[in-house]
Amino acid sequence: MTDGRAEKRTLVLLRHAKAEQPDGDAPDADRRLTARGHADAAAAGAWLARHALLPDVVLCSPARRTRQTWHDVALGMTGSPPEGGPAGSRPVVRYEAAAYEAHPDDLLDLLRTADPAAGTVLLVAHNPGISLLSALLDPEQADTDGLRTTDLVVHSPTSAWSELAPGGAPITDRHTARG
Repeated sequence: MTDGRAEKRTLVLLRHAKAEQPDGDAPDADRRLTARGHADAAAAGAWLARHALLPDVVLCSPARRTRQTWHDVALGMTGSPPEGGPAGSRPVVRYEAAAYEAHPDDLLDLLRTADPAAGTVLLVAHNPGISLLSALLDPEQADTDGLRTTDLVVHSPTSAWSELAPGGAPITDRHTARG
């Protein structure tokens, strides 16, 4: 990448897969995926592989359900056809505390720290922050209902990662993964 502007960048936002209901005694960050959540996350990975949206960088909340979602997405990306495809080189994965219970501005700040050479960045996070981030990046095309579990929204930033701004990443695709 020469100047950070000429290269195509793709941002994929992924709300974590279906998780267990909160248990009053256990910390929210420890909630696990359900069986359906595991299957849906693998289906999300297969969809990403089929659409050549393999990430160079993964920014993931450290909560158990988001880590499990990423793990299953990665497995889905490497599945055998027609379920998935070759994942290519391994992405750089960063588990970021700032992505847990984050406001959209916090998530935007996190995205600005992505490697300037990254072509595709995958952000795995939680509602309402990730839905609000999608709406912040493309207020015209964002789903007014927000992201459901295992929803993928593909944005095409028009600037370098470090300069990502509200309204600066039109939505080009979306998919609800179900396994």
